[in-house]
Amino acid sequence: MTYPVNMSVKPDVSAHFDEATNTISYIVTDPETQHCAIIDSVMDIDYAAGRITHDHADQLIAEIEKRGLTLDWIIETHVHADHLSAAPYIQERLGGKMGVGERIIEIQETFGKIFNEGTEFQRDGSQFDALFKDGDTYQIGNMHGFAMLTPGHTPACMVHVIGNAAFAGDTLFMPDGGSARCDFPGGDAGQLYDSIQKVLSLPDEMRLFMCHDYGPGGRTIQWETTVAEQKANNIHVGGGKSRDEFIKFRTERDAQLSMPKLIIPSLQVNMRGGEVPTDKDGNPVLKVPVNGL
Repeated sequence: MTYPVNMSVKPDVSAHFDEATNTISYIVTDPETQHCAIIDSVMDIDYAAGRITHDHADQLIAEIEKRGLTLDWIIETHVHADHLSAAPYIQERLGGKMGVGERIIEIQETFGKIFNEGTEFQRDGSQFDALFKDGDTYQIGNMHGFAMLTPGHTPACMVHVIGNAAFAGDTLFMPDGGSARCDFPGGDAGQLYDSIQKVLSLPDEMRLFMCHDYGPGGRTIQWETTVAEQKANNIHVGGGKSRDEFIKFRTERDAQLSMPKLIIPSLQVNMRGGEVPTDKDGNPVLKVPVNGL
């Protein structure tokens, strides 16, 4: 597929790091119209206490209101397993459309079974306003963005490209961080390698923005790199590493990893578009499937 890359468009990108989950959320703004999108928002949870708050989302809302921006889109790059989305909370306050990849339906089907969800849980992606197909375009003010299907970490992962900026989700980390795990249901190391090659086929000067950073070796948290830097220096795929090399490394590495500490609440909330599930009386409640993951 040929994607509509336009490097002459240069969005303003504001990054917001969430220390609790090592997630970076972005406000992406069209300088001409002051319309914007939020990519990968975070809802705060104290899982041990069963308490949900919205400090991180409130920071995004405060910046948008202070700058007088109009929110067009609230985009999820994928169904995150390590943090909860604040999309509905933000939408209620600022408007905008919620968008995710169309393969969310596969995630809902898989985890609907794992969490023993009833028929009231819709497995058709209807919790979102838009389900993006590979190559779909959308507008933020006068800027055109497009969605690039990048499965491997999950079946529904997408990289979103807006002008000369691409938002990688978990498809890539910073060059010294490598790539995301592929051992969740529906993950596939070979698919991830192929997806990364699609991203690295973008122009060398394309800005790449990461969804997570963990500061390998104790370095300062970072989130912006370029396609050229990733091709040359990414420790998992850079320097011409082969597909077979990557699959072997990724499979062996994933077998050593523990589950993300917030995977159980994250999946239940995020497959619902950021809504917390409720019991028969309408009270918010989360399940813990035993030996289900």
